Amino acid sequence: MDDENESGTVIEEDYYTFLNVSKNATNDEINNAYRRLSKVYHPDKHVDPIEKKEAEHLFNKTKRAYEVLSDPHQRAIYDSLGIHGLETEGWEIVQRTKTPQEIREEYERLARERDERRLQQRTNPKGSVTVNINATDIFNRYDEEFDYDELGPRAIPFIEVSGMSFVQSIEAPLTLRDTVVMAGNLSTHNGTGSGSINVSLRRLLSEKGWVEFDLGAGNGPVFSVKGFRTLTKRMFINMSTVFQFTSHGIRPSLVTSLANQLDKNTVGYLTWKAGAQSAMSTVIVRDTPRSHTSVSLQFGIPHTYISLTYTHKLEEYELKLRGALKAGTFGTVLEYGAEKKVSQHSSVAATVAVGVPSGVTLVVKLVRSNQTYSFPIHLSEEIVPSPVFYATAVPIVVYGVVKRLVIDPILKDQKEREKEKRRESNKARMAEKKREAQASVSLMRNTFARIRSEEEVRKGLVIVKALYGRSSVVSTFGNPSSGEKDSEREQTSVDDDVIDVTIPLQCLVKDSKLSLHEASKSQLPGFYDPCVGEDKVLMVQYLYHTHLHEVTVGDTETLRIPKQTHRVNPT
Repeated sequence: MDDENESGTVIEEDYYTFLNVSKNATNDEINNAYRRLSKVYHPDKHVDPIEKKEAEHLFNKTKRAYEVLSDPHQRAIYDSLGIHGLETEGWEIVQRTKTPQEIREEYERLARERDERRLQQRTNPKGSVTVNINATDIFNRYDEEFDYDELGPRAIPFIEVSGMSFVQSIEAPLTLRDTVVMAGNLSTHNGTGSGSINVSLRRLLSEKGWVEFDLGAGNGPVFSVKGFRTLTKRMFINMSTVFQFTSHGIRPSLVTSLANQLDKNTVGYLTWKAGAQSAMSTVIVRDTPRSHTSVSLQFGIPHTYISLTYTHKLEEYELKLRGALKAGTFGTVLEYGAEKKVSQHSSVAATVAVGVPSGVTLVVKLVRSNQTYSFPIHLSEEIVPSPVFYATAVPIVVYGVVKRLVIDPILKDQKEREKEKRRESNKARMAEKKREAQASVSLMRNTFARIRSEEEVRKGLVIVKALYGRSSVVSTFGNPSSGEKDSEREQTSVDDDVIDVTIPLQCLVKDSKLSLHEASKSQLPGFYDPCVGEDKVLMVQYLYHTHLHEVTVGDTETLRIPKQTHRVNPT
């Protein structure tokens, strides 16, 4: 019901915003809002035939919004399905139910059935491709006593693909409770290849648990049973039993993991593995909107280690900075890197791993929807400054160049196409909304003059100027003087992407107060969307106790005035 629709479909009416009430408004609040608008739009209040006709249209719209929101049945349908639900499927629900709660329950049932039909049409493919590259010859050439190359020393370093692996899986949802997953992988390393295929069936037993049966083939048949169960509100357990059939007999293994939520952002895990590789490990994970921290400690065969990982999230830049330190019987590894989101479904990441005895490795990763492409590049078998420097600097430089020359133009073009699509799909609708808003402002003249005069007498809330539209354009208009007044002004488009909404905003003032709720302001009486698909703001300059105030809020932000913090300091 928001004014902007990302999918480009036709914009629906928002009855709550049109009446300027919140979505949890009481019946009294809805009644009061209806009475106020009725006084403005009632046809008997206007004499001019054209205005009378416009008033009749807007009065009927006001009446329709009131009828829907004041009736519990219709309101429940509208909240769940929107206007379309009132016209079609919603009335089918009403015929079979009596109370708003029953309406919502029926809607949820229908929604589950729709979700199940959609599930049956989806395969949700997932996959990953990993290409291991050996580039150690760039920084660590072997000093050979004899030159085996008859053509003399190589001028170009030798770089080879030392291994590759492919993993792919698809889901085949049977019902909302049953899902079949088919997966396979192929890998090769230094000329030796292997592969496997796996089929699993997962059954959702309840909201608290599920069970999964897996059957695989590769290095002998493999059968496993996995299960998940919520024990308490803060604790759950995961168990997995695997039976691998080999020429030497059956090799069983067991993995049990117990998790406990320590606080709102922290979870602790205790895991026990038994079998060919036995281990006991504990992990503490803390995840907040700004960071992700993980501490692990494992005792086992063949490796015992301790690790610390920290990720700092820069949401405003869609960037994550990551660092990790891992030390154990295998050696020590220090990792650092970054992950950047480049589009809605794509991200790139680069990580440098410096370790003993592994050397220096650069891992470049591209994630596109459900597909992951990873390129581990082994640069050096020893820790020397040059590969560490180039592994750090080169990805930054390459990303900067690619972003400027490739990514930015593509995203800009894509964004413009999406905006154009929304404009076209709502072109007729927006033209009607603009005409309706202009007619509404014309009908508000008398109400505007009365309310403004009353506020001026009591030195209350007087709207000096209000502009609504594209954020980058609103701020370019000059400030009016504090004494500016024109009770006869019509709503005008001060720019193609900005409109003057002083009159409709003043008409919403009551008892020297004005409140706008968390919704697109384009649905308010006398408003329309001058730039579909663009970021919009509302700038308001107002007098309160004869002092000039100013505030700018985003399209869907709440606004409550007057406020002391809005006061413009005298120069």
